[in-house]
Amino acid sequence: MTEDNTATATVVGEGAPQLTTRLSLFRRMTELRVFEKRVYDIFLQGLVKGTTHLSLGQEAIAAGFGEAMRSDDWTFATYRGHAHTVSRGVPFAPIMAELMGRRGGLMAGKGGSMHLTSVEHGMMGSYAIVGAHIPIATGAAFSAKYRKSGQVSVCFFGDGTTNIGAFHEALNFAAVWKLPIVFVCENNLYMEYTAISAVTAVEHPAADRAGAYGLERIIVDGNDADAMYEIANKTLDRARVGGGPSLIEALTYRHAGHSRADPGKYRPDEEVAAWIAKDPIPNYRKRLLDAGVDESVLDRIEKEVAESVDIATELAKASPPPGEDLILKDLWSDGSSTWRN
Repeated sequence: MTEDNTATATVVGEGAPQLTTRLSLFRRMTELRVFEKRVYDIFLQGLVKGTTHLSLGQEAIAAGFGEAMRSDDWTFATYRGHAHTVSRGVPFAPIMAELMGRRGGLMAGKGGSMHLTSVEHGMMGSYAIVGAHIPIATGAAFSAKYRKSGQVSVCFFGDGTTNIGAFHEALNFAAVWKLPIVFVCENNLYMEYTAISAVTAVEHPAADRAGAYGLERIIVDGNDADAMYEIANKTLDRARVGGGPSLIEALTYRHAGHSRADPGKYRPDEEVAAWIAKDPIPNYRKRLLDAGVDESVLDRIEKEVAESVDIATELAKASPPPGEDLILKDLWSDGSSTWRN
């Protein structure tokens, strides 16, 4: 703990992840960056149906937890959920196809960017309504505790979500019942177009409220993959052995606007420049080089990821649009509407 009562993770020396883990973290972040840059490109080509909310610049958070989570743990994300979906091991092609509204998409093209779901990978959905997933993630944690499964529910949300009732109700319930859940606030300083500091009475919208529920105040550098991996392991382990919930505030910054309709002009140029300098991926690349990793190893990872995204893009483009046979599929418990007839 530092003097201002901020929990930080060791990022170098003793306690730092093993080299194999760090290379995996670099690969994960590279996947998230290259994938979302491609999403940006195909959106401009008119291939994406609806809008997109990119997390360029926030990759270390999803990568750190994706690396630390067990395969049967659960992820609940917001509409800015591409990175969390990829980081749980969902293949590129069905995600890309879903964004294009194609039959080969995760939900056969019926969900789009803001509703990515893959139960088999523990990705329990992206939710378009702010905070709607927090009670659901808490309920999943209650299920895990009841069944004694050892699973942990991880719920990601933005800074603006901390000002709605569901956030506080879920935290209280989780703390009272000591549920196996980790709440992760991805504080990128802005709730859509408004600075979180302009509408919140405390400096840290998540961490400064943790004490009200008997939880530890945890603030972490959300642009540091090593720090995110370490705090993920710590809180997941605590939840898994019955230690109850944790609330993490990960400080980060989105490089672009809120969505593709937002040029982000409300953010001061000097602020944007300062955070671009904290870009998690080139900084982590430099850390690995300084640690003695041969540059050719990192070059190879980047090349492999780029080729994988290229292949996935073409597979998604080749997928046909969904037909009328899918209109009523997966709307009812038996997979159809036959019960009404």
